[in-house]
Amino acid sequence: MAEIKTQPTDASVDDFLAAATPARRRKDGLRLAELFGEVTGADPVMWGPSMVGHGSYRYASPANPRTRGNWPRVAFSPRKAQLSL
Repeated sequence: MAEIKTQPTDASVDDFLAAATPARRRKDGLRLAELFGEVTGADPVMWGPSMVGHGSYRYASPANPRTRGNWPRVAFSPRKAQLSL
């Protein structure tokens, strides 16, 4: 079975958000990290190179119960062209 590529990392959320462009995405990202932290009570963690997640849960695919993994409860990515939630 293929390994899931999007995993939590030790990368710095603060460094990632500080480098976001344009400035509006950086501001949005910082605010979302704050809001998601308040709502979930969880610290932000980088999931892969470009997704900031709060909390996590274990899932199993209904179509294939052998397909299991961890995923953030809520996440966002302040991409240059658009913000993804």
